Amino acid sequence: MSQSLSAERVEAERIVLRKTIEADRERLIELRTDPEVGAYIGGHQDRAAVERRIAEVGMIKLGDVPGLFIIADRDTDLFLGTMQLMPRAADRPGHLSEAGEELEIGYLLHRSAWGAGYAFEAATAILRAGAAELPDQPVILVTQSANTRSRRLADRLGFRFVRTFHAYDAEQTLSAADLHSFKP
Repeated sequence: MSQSLSAERVEAERIVLRKTIEADRERLIELRTDPEVGAYIGGHQDRAAVERRIAEVGMIKLGDVPGLFIIADRDTDLFLGTMQLMPRAADRPGHLSEAGEELEIGYLLHRSAWGAGYAFEAATAILRAGAAELPDQPVILVTQSANTRSRRLADRLGFRFVRTFHAYDAEQTLSAADLHSFKP
């Protein structure tokens, strides 16, 4: 049942979820190479590898991925992070059923944006947009169990604990919510 969100732009009070632009390049590289940002997602990436991947794909092509957004400050358009609402690949661990492909929410915030409530605002906005556009279905959020900030955000958003599992050399927590529970 999973589908990707087709919206190009989603607005909220302080942020906007939009497609990538060339001006996002350096902040995206900083995000993907920051050791603290990468602490709960398998580690940071090597700068040369990130630059190579962006050169291969292209910044504008990154914006062509349905359900993948940049979180930007509404007033300045400054890149704050990334947000996605898209199917979780069946070959990745962490699903509600064997078939997999559930709709998954995921995000990364630039360290300069931590603690300001942007993740909650962006997640709420994308989930509401998804609830308005897509059929009702489960949405999953997978985070490393040690990532207490992410687990607190999942609870605050209304995701309920499903189970833990081991992947990527760490315990992961799988939480779920019904998409239409986010309808405004």
